[in-house]
Amino acid sequence: MKLLIDGNIILDVLQKREPHYENSAMVWKMCETDLVEGYVSTLTFANLVYVMRKELDAEKINEVLKKLSLIFTFEDLHASDISMAAEMQWDDFEDAIQAATAKRIHADYIITRNVKDYKKSEVMAFTAAEFLARQ
Repeated sequence: MKLLIDGNIILDVLQKREPHYENSAMVWKMCETDLVEGYVSTLTFANLVYVMRKELDAEKINEVLKKLSLIFTFEDLHASDISMAAEMQWDDFEDAIQAATAKRIHADYIITRNVKDYKKSEVMAFTAAEFLARQ
């Protein structure tokens, strides 16, 4: 099973955000142990660095990237993702890019905390808790 993991799930684990940490960490562990294939958009990584910029220097950014790349497959952002996202005309362009990327890589699901933002997505979105309940 192929999952596109949204940035908020990764931040839940990296920053131990409660009450989401446990479920997000379980999805992360499923990716780490190859029970599922976890994909992360390179756009997501750039957004993570932006959000955590006060916590990360260049050395730590490199360390986080190396650790994440052992667990997740980083999926490059394609021009077609941007074009498709623009055609979607969603309120949140970044979410539209995520949905377009998920469709292009044939992801089974998007795992996010913002399920409502993906109502129009062709790839179904679930919270970590919803996804785990389905397993």
